[in-house]
Amino acid sequence: MSEYNFILNFNLPDTKVNPDNYLESLATEGCDDALIGIGKKGKIALNFIRESSSARKAVYSAIQDVKRAIPQAVLTEVSPDYISLTEVAKLLGCTRQNIRNLLIKSEEKCPRPIYSGTPSIWHLSDILNWLYEEKKYRNRIDPTLLELSKVSKDFNIVRQWETVDSEEKEKIQLLL
Repeated sequence: MSEYNFILNFNLPDTKVNPDNYLESLATEGCDDALIGIGKKGKIALNFIRESSSARKAVYSAIQDVKRAIPQAVLTEVSPDYISLTEVAKLLGCTRQNIRNLLIKSEEKCPRPIYSGTPSIWHLSDILNWLYEEKKYRNRIDPTLLELSKVSKDFNIVRQWETVDSEEKEKIQLLL
């Protein structure tokens, strides 16, 4: 069994209800391994440290626990997923410039950002997998984080894809 540290963000079904009202049912339904954030009206964030045989099982079971406690809650994001170069450098214990140089030197093989701005944003799993496979950073990358980042990315992509109109989905798929 491994420990997985991840965050689930949800929109609450009724923004007028005090989020404190959900705390007891969350604990009763198995979310006693999470720190719960209720600072934003209509939203709730749960930072889990969950033991499981896989990242997928840890995240799935946590979502199921939350949905039992708050049936109409809508999952909006699973973290860790989106990351900047500064955050990657901090995670790996090196400088941002070091990571940037690795990206520049490996332009053809390096992952592309999902947002090219200030700062640019990548999927954590894309960066970690590239560093693990191509740059031999195996000793700096926690395998549970790599596994968890892939699960987070999958959830977030599926969640975003569900918001696309079904007719548009068909048109888009023909273009890909």
